[in-house]
Amino acid sequence: MELPDLPPDLKFVRLSSDPSDVAFSFEAKRAAMGPHIMKRWAWDEAVQRGVHERHYTLKPFFEIRRSEQKLGTLSFQRKSDHVRFGEFYLFPEHQGQGTGSAILAHCLLLADSLKLPVRLEYLHWNPVGALYRRHGFIEIGRSETHCFLQRDAVTS
Repeated sequence: MELPDLPPDLKFVRLSSDPSDVAFSFEAKRAAMGPHIMKRWAWDEAVQRGVHERHYTLKPFFEIRRSEQKLGTLSFQRKSDHVRFGEFYLFPEHQGQGTGSAILAHCLLLADSLKLPVRLEYLHWNPVGALYRRHGFIEIGRSETHCFLQRDAVTS
């Protein structure tokens, strides 16, 4: 499934298995998630790269781009009974400016058009949880490290 662009200027480019795409997506993860991971654990490059590469092979990743500027990544995957949203990593210089909210709202509208709920997860101590809750997500589960959220489809 492709992810439609968000006018006027945001594009979602499907990343390939090319090593440069994998490396870019890992750098986005390191920049966005590294500080949150290091609140609880030391950053282990080999472990983090391994986790990332496993996720990369299981999900479609998209580069988020404004003009020629790379803002980060996300994964948007249609399943039979829900949409899986994740790997939503904005480089720090693009956080806190409304870009993440606009992208999330765009993805939620797409899921609504499919009449499917959206599911995601995040680390308990990552402040991104507030963004998800503002957009109607509710907690449906919890592990020692992660909150699992869902937002039901909005149909009119």
